[in-house]
Amino acid sequence: MHFEVVTVVPEAVEGYLGASILGRAAADGAVSFGVTNLRDYGTGKHRQVDDAPYGGGSGMVMCPGPLVRAIEACRAAAEPSRARVILMSPAGRPFDREAAGRLADEQHLVLVCGRYEGFDARVEEFVDEALSVGDFVLTGGELPALTVIDAVARLVPGVLGNAASSAEESFEGPLLEYPQYTRPREFRDRPVPEILLSGDHARIAAWRREQALLRTLDSRPDRLQPRDRLPSDLRDLLEKVDGRGQEE
Repeated sequence: MHFEVVTVVPEAVEGYLGASILGRAAADGAVSFGVTNLRDYGTGKHRQVDDAPYGGGSGMVMCPGPLVRAIEACRAAAEPSRARVILMSPAGRPFDREAAGRLADEQHLVLVCGRYEGFDARVEEFVDEALSVGDFVLTGGELPALTVIDAVARLVPGVLGNAASSAEESFEGPLLEYPQYTRPREFRDRPVPEILLSGDHARIAAWRREQALLRTLDSRPDRLQPRDRLPSDLRDLLEKVDGRGQEE
């Protein structure tokens, strides 16, 4: 699978793509990365990619010409595969686990990063979709693009050393991930839960399931609604937890 990032600051993404798990995955051939410098498609001697907005307003808006030329070049480079072009935009649809799984089925993704006050709206006609990683404002689209790449790449076969890792992580179901512990056995008077040292794998699995439920109830109770759609064991656990709360 190939990921291409279109950006005015290539150095903002190149280091991350070449490091750690993603870097190893690229070296092993599981994925590949490319970075397209938008300035290469700018106009004039200063390779301009932005201009003042029509109608007035603060800041600068990214011009459609350089962006569309870069997008078209990326699509052409992807042939005979079809590139799916994604605009990183706060106005896009929310990026989540479901979207990551859908994009992992693609062969060639092009992620277009904005800067300044955003894009000329006509650029939207030349992309396949727009995605947002949250309801907040960042300096540019590079961090959102890297977020998408990291989440999608983990689902590509051969990227993670342990195939079970992605299946056990947060957001693979309604529950957040259970709390994890490692050495030392006691840290500043806080011991590792005894059950994790018991060697009883069935009890450990049950404890982890319950702890994951408690963590989800505390941080993301919305993920447990509606309750009637949850697996039967989770509904039983919820009744158990509710019962404890009533006793207290």
